Amino acid sequence: MESQSLITSLNQMTARILLEVEAVYLRPQQPFILTSGRASPVYVDCRKLIAFPRARRKIIQMAVELLALKVGVESLDIIAGGETAGIPYAAWIAEEMGLPMAYVRKQPKGFGRQSQIEGVIRPGDRCLLVEDLATDGSSKVNFIHALRKAEAQIHHTLVIFHYGIFPESRSVLANLQVQLHELATWWDILAIAEKDGRLTGDDSQIVRDFLENPEGWSTRNGGK
Repeated sequence: MESQSLITSLNQMTARILLEVEAVYLRPQQPFILTSGRASPVYVDCRKLIAFPRARRKIIQMAVELLALKVGVESLDIIAGGETAGIPYAAWIAEEMGLPMAYVRKQPKGFGRQSQIEGVIRPGDRCLLVEDLATDGSSKVNFIHALRKAEAQIHHTLVIFHYGIFPESRSVLANLQVQLHELATWWDILAIAEKDGRLTGDDSQIVRDFLENPEGWSTRNGGK
């Protein structure tokens, strides 16, 4: 119970930081169209955090604290970032944990060694895959296969932000025996935004309706 209370606190603090640096956009009356074609009243851009040294430092400290609770203090050998947004977070987490770092390309490099992984991964290394966010989990699959081809043990992936509204985001990874860990979800953002008065009345209900049925909401609002 104590560890769950601490995790909840980490979730809430992350949500508050993302709102503070305006990495989260709330636009209930003018939906975004995402890369997937879905319509959404909310949008997140974790890359903005790189411009805020104090905020990103706190995020990295909380990520390491979460890993200690969920994975273990001495349960990892190397941190791997997914191209491209995961690379800075992997580097900062590796530095904070005193571990080596590598990164994984989306596709093998088209010349030279044709490598897909940069850095040194040894057979049997217990590896954490880091990315900035997760929606449906599918982007992680390619990276996981590449790491396993390099003979790494990969059972955990960490993201700063997880949409938390698409059930397949966990099941896709669970089928690969990989557990997804996140510092915040849209539900955490909603709770803090409502508490701080950033979302009220009809706007709050619009966001809640989207989170409860993103596919249906998208179809009704001009998306796929």
